[in-house]
Amino acid sequence: MAAPGPDDPLELGRFAEPAVLVLVSLSDGPRHGYAIMSDVEAFSGTALGPGTLYAVLARLERAGLVEPMPAEDRRRPYRITAAGSRALADHLAQVERLLRVGRSRLPQRARQRA
Repeated sequence: MAAPGPDDPLELGRFAEPAVLVLVSLSDGPRHGYAIMSDVEAFSGTALGPGTLYAVLARLERAGLVEPMPAEDRRRPYRITAAGSRALADHLAQVERLLRVGRSRLPQRARQRA
């Protein structure tokens, strides 16, 4: 697996994992901040705080991976872009390859638990 390069939109330093979680959430449809945080916690068990969430959304927006939609009341929903969907699909394919290799290298006893 090639190491992420500077052009990899998901190479976001310490925000890489939260960025993936946000993109997965938005893959199911547009959501505002609180709905993203609730969805991420429901499917991953990871609680994103508002500071982390909005920093990640700003980075993803600058990278062209998400875009804000018109505000609904005081809530601003975001949606994933086509580039965001492609970046997420590429990232998940890399993770799947890593999982296959990692599981194949585990001792038999550990593989049975994985």
